[in-house]
Amino acid sequence: MAITYEAVKDLSARLYDWSLRRVPEDTKDGLRRALETETQEGARRVLQMMLGSAQRAEQEERFICSDAGVPVYHVTLGTAARLEGDIKQAISDGFDELVASIKPPLLKHVTNPLTNERGYKGKDMPLVTWDVAGGADWVEILCQPKALGSGRWAALETFSFPSLADIEAYVMRVVMQAGSQHCPPVIIGVGIGGSFDVAARIASKATMRKVGSTNPEPVLAAMEERLLRAVNATGFGPMGTGGDTTALAVHVDYASGHGYTPVAVCFNCWINRRTRARLHADGTVERME
Repeated sequence: MAITYEAVKDLSARLYDWSLRRVPEDTKDGLRRALETETQEGARRVLQMMLGSAQRAEQEERFICSDAGVPVYHVTLGTAARLEGDIKQAISDGFDELVASIKPPLLKHVTNPLTNERGYKGKDMPLVTWDVAGGADWVEILCQPKALGSGRWAALETFSFPSLADIEAYVMRVVMQAGSQHCPPVIIGVGIGGSFDVAARIASKATMRKVGSTNPEPVLAAMEERLLRAVNATGFGPMGTGGDTTALAVHVDYASGHGYTPVAVCFNCWINRRTRARLHADGTVERME
């Protein structure tokens, strides 16, 4: 069977809707672990409010945050999947249908950078990146809406033959510049190497990893641990109220490249919006997160 335009349109719309109404399970688990170790009473109250808000939004089908961000999708095409129709257009049309029907209505967050005019759509919206999976007969769609907390304070700098210490110092400079403006506790993605665009893509993809997972590369696992300790030692705390919990996780990945090494850093706010599902060749939808 073919994976159809209609199936992609329907799923992409539902993924965006779902992402606005629930916090991923791994992120809620991270908040619970933070609550167990947090020593500041004010920070503990904020973490409790976050967990309560997540539970209430899920139970009552409400948005967790009024800032729904902009539609961002990461699509992985199985090389054995048979596609029917314009899949890219299906994602765009799915978003249009969602805007017309979702309750409560979305605010106009899509902005023309040349005029600052706001609307629901614009050039290259929704934002979609593509990958392939060899031999798979499915299409996987991940929705990760980007709002202020998960976009504004991202940064990238290119170095020549940096040491690990140089890279970590740069990450901390970006963290200090962001302060608590990105609605912590955050998930931090770090991309090292490749080229300018590849490093940014790696950093963004790193934020998709489950909170609490361990990096299989020992050097990076140790770097993540050092950085997480350093970020939480800044004392910004949940929503900038002070405390031990400024980040739930730091996830790092890399690509080989030239002697010049771009390093990208990005953040997801505490909600860590992320939904993912696969459309299989037999027409079934497998919701993954």
